Amino acid sequence: MQSDYAIIGGGIVGLSVAWGLLRRGLSVTVIDGSDGDFRASRGNFGLIWVQGKGLREPRYARWTMGSAALWAEFASELEAATGAALAREQRGGYEIFFDEAKLEAHVADLSGLRDRLGGDYPFEVLGRNALRGEEPEIGPEAVGAVLHHSDGHVNPLRLLRALADDVRRQGGQVLTGRELVSVDKPGLFRLFCSDGTVTEARKVVLAAGLGAARLGPKLGFRAPVRPQRGQVLITERLPKLLSRPTVDLRQVAEGGLQIGATNEEVGFDDATTPEAMARLAATAVRTLPALARARLVRAWAALRVMTPDGLPIYQQSHEMPGAYLVTCHSGITLAAAHARLLPAWLEGAPDAPNLEVFSEDRFALS
Repeated sequence: MQSDYAIIGGGIVGLSVAWGLLRRGLSVTVIDGSDGDFRASRGNFGLIWVQGKGLREPRYARWTMGSAALWAEFASELEAATGAALAREQRGGYEIFFDEAKLEAHVADLSGLRDRLGGDYPFEVLGRNALRGEEPEIGPEAVGAVLHHSDGHVNPLRLLRALADDVRRQGGQVLTGRELVSVDKPGLFRLFCSDGTVTEARKVVLAAGLGAARLGPKLGFRAPVRPQRGQVLITERLPKLLSRPTVDLRQVAEGGLQIGATNEEVGFDDATTPEAMARLAATAVRTLPALARARLVRAWAALRVMTPDGLPIYQQSHEMPGAYLVTCHSGITLAAAHARLLPAWLEGAPDAPNLEVFSEDRFALS
């Protein structure tokens, strides 16, 4: 089997890149692992989120905002091609505060970032009364919020399914249940899987999430990624309580309130814990007191893919040119950029985005 590109990893990151490459007329084979692998794409919170990202690196804020701006067209094309309803809403999102000093500090951070971005950072501050005018169910302890107009949310499982369906519709090959064991490059790349499958490709993209730590060295990458656990809850279906998502609450299209998420450094442990669930539920009730009467119907945990500084890695291998590492912890937010912009970078096109700041060379030992 021979393709222009072999994509290692069939989550949202890998499939977004595959989808974009197919749109450019390139042939693609996606090599995906088993259902037992750790999969952030099947457990994430579903936010398209700009607010607060890139406070220490404005180029990441710009990259994130650029992707958010592409999401409407990206979703429209994907929905038209597949008939899927992605349940995307992008009318802004809140960071809600219960402490005036913390709200003021957050606003100062965002204002500084806006200045560094030349004013292109659309947010507004809502006081207590303005917030309740927008969201009458918000609890009395909330002192205000920041509303960022680029933010929103989407159904992540529908997005994953739509991408997989449309990659296949466009002629891409998706090989599931494959374990990559070795790679060589006598001319074309040759990727050998444990079941005997051999895939040949002109270029390779490693988008295997946490699997990049194991597979990266085979392609000349350090791939310094680690897991971070996020636990999430969801309630029964409820009447409309929240018109826009917050960083830790969103009402899904079916009516349930999704509640999240923890940030736990516990290694490769994706279990849920009563203590974390209790903390999440308490914060949710403080935000929306009506949730005190709601029944929880499910809890789960997933492992984020984190780099040392939290920023993505986009890197061509120095040892095996033509091999690329693509990894991030914001696969939903960045899906539109990965689909629309990243293929030009992979192909070295004149209109390629400048992603040098996101090279893994930034982690090189001094």
